[in-house]
Amino acid sequence: MNNVKLVKANIGDAEELLKMQKAAFEELLNKYEDYETSPANEPLEKVIKRLNEAFTYFYFIVIEPEGKKIGAIRVVDKKSSEPKHISPIFILPEYRNCGYAQTAIRQAETIHGSYGWEIDTILQEPANCRLYEKMGYCKTGKIRVISPKLTLVYYKK
Repeated sequence: MNNVKLVKANIGDAEELLKMQKAAFEELLNKYEDYETSPANEPLEKVIKRLNEAFTYFYFIVIEPEGKKIGAIRVVDKKSSEPKHISPIFILPEYRNCGYAQTAIRQAETIHGSYGWEIDTILQEPANCRLYEKMGYCKTGKIRVISPKLTLVYYKK
């Protein structure tokens, strides 16, 4: 997927990011009913807060040469000994299963460094788990039960 690039988002992109995030996570929100934790249920203020954080790098995932924004990835990189963290990453439903998330993660790793990463995902979503494991992420053994339907599983690289 050489036709994908990351384009840094800024504070003026907050509403667009939130709209895309809601569209990308709506199906999971409906499935797991995790109204307190789902990115599909976040307020605009939370996206703005993240965009204002000095250690947050929010990127649109863009298909070139069309310039079509198909998702986004947020990297938390405090430029310290703390691990870098991806949260969230999302691809709009109509662009899934084409390798775009994998390419976006690789590009984020190129920008921010190949190692010292953490990510979490929904244990009940095996395709997400396979994606991270295929990319060299290993389970840490840590899990967080959100509800009887939803458990987060943590990975590192």
